[in-house]
Amino acid sequence: MSKVVLYRKYRPQSFEEVLGQDHIVPILKNAVKSGRISHAYLFSGSRGTGKTSLARILAKEAGCSDVDLIEIDAASSRGIDEIRALREAVRFSPMQGNVKVYIIDEAHMLTKEAFNALLKTLEEPPAHAIFILATTELDKVPETIISRCQNFSFRKISEEVLRKALKNIAKKEGFEIDDGTAGLIALCAEGSFRDAQGILDQIISSGENKITEETARRFLSAPPRELIEKFLIAVLEKKAESGLEAIQTGMEKNIDIKILYKMILRDLRSAILLKLAPAMKKQIQDSYSENEFKFLEKYKDAAKPGELERALKIMLEYYETRSRSYLPQTPLELALLAIIGENK
Repeated sequence: MSKVVLYRKYRPQSFEEVLGQDHIVPILKNAVKSGRISHAYLFSGSRGTGKTSLARILAKEAGCSDVDLIEIDAASSRGIDEIRALREAVRFSPMQGNVKVYIIDEAHMLTKEAFNALLKTLEEPPAHAIFILATTELDKVPETIISRCQNFSFRKISEEVLRKALKNIAKKEGFEIDDGTAGLIALCAEGSFRDAQGILDQIISSGENKITEETARRFLSAPPRELIEKFLIAVLEKKAESGLEAIQTGMEKNIDIKILYKMILRDLRSAILLKLAPAMKKQIQDSYSENEFKFLEKYKDAAKPGELERALKIMLEYYETRSRSYLPQTPLELALLAIIGENK
C-alpha cells in the first residue's frame, strides 16, 4: 500500500483546523453563517500557506458536493478554449445541492485572452456559481479581475506555528522531535506548511524513531551549531579571519550557505529581542535548545548598545544580493567585513 504524504494526510478539513490565517478564517466563517457568500474570491500569497485547502473548505461549507467542485490548474489549462468550456459548463445547475464551485489554482498563469473571457463570467455569474481564484503572484492578475473578487492575502506561516504543527504531526506519527529540531525545519520551510511537512516526511523516512537535530541538520545541509556561534563571536570580537574561516569550513563541508545565512540572521534578531523586549523571552526560548539559548543570553549581554542592530541591518542588506552573486559565500563574507569595518 502506498504511503500518503504528510501534507495530504494532515491537510485541514474544516475552518477550525486552518492555522496561521486568523485574519481570514473568521470572515469566511461569518460569510457562510450569514449566507453572504460572494460569487468570486481571490486568494493570494506564497506557496504552502493554505490557499487551496481553505478554498476547498469554503466550498464544502457553502454546500458544494464533491461532484460539483471543479478544480482547474491554470498552469496547464491556461488558454481561452478552456475558459470558454468553463463558461459553457457553468450555466448548468449543480448535480447535487445548490452551488457549483470552481477553484482556479495558479490563476496568474491564465493568458490575457483567457482572463478576458473569464471576466465576462465574473461580471454576470449564475446564481449557483462560486469562483475561487488562487495565486502566488498577485501582480500578474489583471486589475479588472481583482476588482470583481473579494480579495484575501494569505500570510506566511510563522515559525512558532510551524514548529507546534510539526511537533503535533510527529507525535501522531509515533516519532519524537524536540523544539530545536522542529524550529530548524520551520526555519528552512520559509513560512510554508507544505514545505515543512515535506521536509519532516523525508526525515521520518530515514527510519529513526527519534528525530534528532543532528539528523535534521545533516538532511538539510544545515551548519552545525558551533559554526554559527564561531561566526557570531567573530562579529563581536571583530575578528575577520575567524569569521571567514567559519564560512570556508561551511563550504568545505557542503553546508547550504543560504541556511547558514538565515540562521545567523535569526540569532542576531533573537539576541536583539532578548535585549530590548524581555517579555518575548519565553517565546524565543521555546525555539532553541537549552545550550543555544544560553549562548544567545550571553551574546546579547556582551554586545555594546546598537552593535547587534547595526550588524543585523548590514546582514540583511547583503542577503538581498545572494541571487546576483557568482560565489554563494561572497555576500556573507562581504557582510562580515562590512560589519567589522563599521564597528572598528
